[in-house]
Amino acid sequence: MKHIFFITLFFIAMHSSSQILEPVKWSTDVKKISNTEYELIAIANIDDKWHLYSQNVPEGGPLPTIFTFVGNSSYLKKGNTKEETGITVDDPTFNLLVTYFETETTFKQRIKLKNKPPFSIASEVNYMVCDDARCIMAEPEHLIFNIQ
Repeated sequence: MKHIFFITLFFIAMHSSSQILEPVKWSTDVKKISNTEYELIAIANIDDKWHLYSQNVPEGGPLPTIFTFVGNSSYLKKGNTKEETGITVDDPTFNLLVTYFETETTFKQRIKLKNKPPFSIASEVNYMVCDDARCIMAEPEHLIFNIQ
């Protein structure tokens, strides 16, 4: 009986001391370019000592950041999602040149309106982040862009 008590206590202690890591906080913004064009802006605020990988990583490297926009009859995507210039290094973990971002970065997607505002555009971002000791594949982040 004592063993069951200690095992249960151990698992409770492990569970209570664990924490969910969220080293990237996402926010959105929308910029009007013209009456028919807008720019959707996804902003990633990255915790100290963590880095977020680029959308463009070589095969065999880390998992890239991937944006998926939910299509609807109100807009058309124009081109691919653009990213800022990141930090490119010869990563010893993957033995490849990889690009990542630290502190903060933005991703921008141009759209052309098919309907008049207001409406919202839903997006999902999948990404991987690493620090010096570990990498995590975060839960997909759901983003909403409000077109006004």
